Order: sequence, then C-alpha cells, then structure tokens
Amino acid sequence: MLLKAAPAFSLLSTHGDNLGPLFSSVSSSFNSLSPTIFRGKTGTGFVLCASKGSNDKPLTGVIFEPFEEVKKELSLVPTVPQVSLARQKYSDECEAAVNEQINVEYNVSYVYHAIFAYFDRDNVALKGLAKFFKESSVEEREHAEKLMKYQNKRGGKVKLQSIVMPLSEFDHVEKGDALYAMELTLSLEKLTNEKLLNLHSVAERNHDVQLGEFVEREFLAEQVEAIKKISEYVAQLRRVGKGHGVWHFDQMLLHEEEAVVA
Repeated sequence: MLLKAAPAFSLLSTHGDNLGPLFSSVSSSFNSLSPTIFRGKTGTGFVLCASKGSNDKPLTGVIFEPFEEVKKELSLVPTVPQVSLARQKYSDECEAAVNEQINVEYNVSYVYHAIFAYFDRDNVALKGLAKFFKESSVEEREHAEKLMKYQNKRGGKVKLQSIVMPLSEFDHVEKGDALYAMELTLSLEKLTNEKLLNLHSVAERNHDVQLGEFVEREFLAEQVEAIKKISEYVAQLRRVGKGHGVWHFDQMLLHEEEAVVA
C-alpha cells in the first residue's frame, strides 16, 4: 500500500478551518484534550492528525490511497479466455518438468500393471505378488493425477505424452520371476526418485518455493520409504531362492495387511 506524507499545516489549521462542521465545535478545546486522533476526509484519502497535551499543533498528516499498488498488477490479469487467471511466477521450465514427471509416473504405473498381469496368470499364480504390483500401479497413477491437479492449480497446462510398451514376460533363468520383477521395481523406484529430485532442482533454479515444497511434502519422503521397503524384499528373495521359499514370500505379501491389523 502507498502512504503519502503531506505537510500537516496544509491539511489542518490550529483553528479547525479545514475540519468542517463536524470538528469545528471541538477546535477550541485542543489545549484541554488528552492524546487524541482525529480523522477527517480530504480528497481521495484520509487525514490522521494527533494532538497531545497542551500542544495543539498536529504531529503528522498521512494520506492513505488504497489500490495504487495493485494498478500495475491489474494490468497483468489476462483477458483472453484461453490464458490461466491463477498463474503467477510459474516458469515454462517448471511447467515442462511437471509434465515430464507426469509421464514418468504413468510409465512406471504401466510397467507395474504389466507385472501384475504376469503374476495373475493361472500358470504363475502368485497372488501376493500380483496384489502388490496392482497396488503399486494404482499408487503411481495416483501420483500422476496429483501432479496433474497441481499443474492446473498453478495455471499450467497438462500435456500427456506417449507411454512406452512394457515387457510382458518376467521369468529369469538364474533369478526366477519374483526376484527379477522385484529388482526391476527397485530400479524403477530409484529412477523415479532421481526424476523427482531433478524436478525439485528445476524449482530451486527458478526460485519456485511453492513447487519445491510440494515435491518435498508429497513425494520425496514417501519415495525413500518405498526404496527401503523394496530393498528388503529383494534381500529376502535372494535368500529364499527360486523354490518353495518364493511361495512363502508370496503368502506374506498376500496376507500382509491382515498381519498388520492383527
């Protein structure tokens, strides 16, 4: 807001000449007043004058002119219907980086969905792993949608890109299908984390505190937890080998929520 200082004597005489009928009756009583603030309308603003004790001279005069500061901002408000009204200090680089991360999340979700379909086959029939990868696919898609909502909130435009066709076979001669799929998952989670850190760096480079805070709050901590959890799964599957232990591991995943509730 703009505050303009004005000479006090030009605004208010000691005899109340400029006070008008509202204050003229009290102008003769200045000497006997305790500290008082008078408020009288002049022009487009307001005059604040203070009188204290026996000093009947005003201490200051301030004209307050509202909305002067926003005149420049009002000229920046777009009038074209195709342009966002909410966009403020949101760079093109940040907008593009968010769209790139949306594509990353959808691609990872697509891979997890393909792994779910593999373990759900009748001749594979590892229901716990199928359940785990279906939930992982849904979670990554939710991440993409969260980024899409944020893009719209900041006034950017969501631009969905092509999704790469994932593998459909996950059996491995040496590792077996369960370990191979889980190691692939760990690599994807680490790649996703790198992309999120890059998005955070883009926000910092463009001094976009809001985007940086959003990435930290919604993704980075969760990503670290996911990497730790899947790392433990990989270690356990390496111990059990390709035989009967995989079935026990699968049963653990299938009844994991029940065990937590119990």
